[in-house]
Amino acid sequence: MISSLLTSLASFVSAAISTLGYPGIAVLMALESAATPLPSELIMPFAGYLVSTGRFSLFGVSLAGALGSTLGSIIVYMIARYGGRPLVEKYGKRIFISPAHLEAAEIFFKTHGVSALFLGRIIPVVRTYISIPAGIAQAPLGIFTLTCFVGSFLWSLLLAWVGQIFGNGWHIITPYAQIINYCIGIALFFLVAYWFLKRVLSRRDNKRDRED
Repeated sequence: MISSLLTSLASFVSAAISTLGYPGIAVLMALESAATPLPSELIMPFAGYLVSTGRFSLFGVSLAGALGSTLGSIIVYMIARYGGRPLVEKYGKRIFISPAHLEAAEIFFKTHGVSALFLGRIIPVVRTYISIPAGIAQAPLGIFTLTCFVGSFLWSLLLAWVGQIFGNGWHIITPYAQIINYCIGIALFFLVAYWFLKRVLSRRDNKRDRED
């Protein structure tokens, strides 16, 4: 069943992008960021395949993906900001937002603060739902938009680049997309932990030097 669903989604994605071009990429990525079941792991690799054929540029598809993701995220952010958690809980299931997904995104946002707005764009599950706790917490719209765009651009660039490398076999990576997601998430976790630890130790050393 999952295999047939992925096949159907892949056919829809490829038809939309082939027909609409860059705007099609932007629209699909906007829908993905608005919590619809359209995985970016299908959208951007196919766009990358079309880069390998010479139809698109790698920068162009990455920019379109980032713009679409940002637009979809802003829409969800605004709904959460002005509707609050009660609205999300009441209607969330209709757009595939489960309580577990919402809770995971909220915990991540509360733990990492503003940095979650950037990191959340490239971490599985959190990526699609981080706009909700950001909106409920009324995170500054300017910072939200900037971090969302930068994170989405890097994510779109990575997936499109992989699709460009695989070429006509772009769909091969789809079954392994979740594994790739978690590997990236784990790598980012250790990278952020290393950066944080290094910063704490640096501050401690500076404090000791001042005391001496």
